[in-house]
Amino acid sequence: MIGFLFFLFGLLVTIGMCGLAAWSDFKGFRIPNFIPVVIIAAFGMAYGVTYLTGQHDEIFGPLRSHLAAAGIVLMITMAMFGMKVLGAGDSKFATAVALWAGISELTVFLVYMTLLGGVIGLISLALRKWKPLKLPLRGVFADTWPQKAQEGHNSVPYGIAIAGGALVAYIMRGYFSLDNWAAMFGAA
Repeated sequence: MIGFLFFLFGLLVTIGMCGLAAWSDFKGFRIPNFIPVVIIAAFGMAYGVTYLTGQHDEIFGPLRSHLAAAGIVLMITMAMFGMKVLGAGDSKFATAVALWAGISELTVFLVYMTLLGGVIGLISLALRKWKPLKLPLRGVFADTWPQKAQEGHNSVPYGIAIAGGALVAYIMRGYFSLDNWAAMFGAA
């Protein structure tokens, strides 16, 4: 039971951080450094406690699978950062969420992240070309991605795509599966 509670807490913290990263990127094209740190810490806590309680096999893969997924994403995103295709915040954020996905769901994460990133890129192009919004935007949407895109800026809030890809990967991994949750209770 205690392992399940720590897992659930870590997962909810991670999902919350994904939402915060997506919003921060939407609002100002920036993902604060504390977000990946919190996600990694949440994974370490959840994996560690479920390991100590003997429940990690019910929900997580082997630790090397999770570390390998994060390492692969770090190498890919560092190369993209070097080519000035992706921001450093995006690289750190994608690496942190890949840690939770593991190798088994890494492809799902990357595919959905890429598809969502493409959709966001197309929306940016449409905003720049057709300028459908009355500028300047007011309130919480002032100086956000839609306004910047309509003004002609090339930046895209890829944190939204990373968060969406992570959510799909976590669903596919079974983190929200009632059967997996029940198995964790049985292993307690």
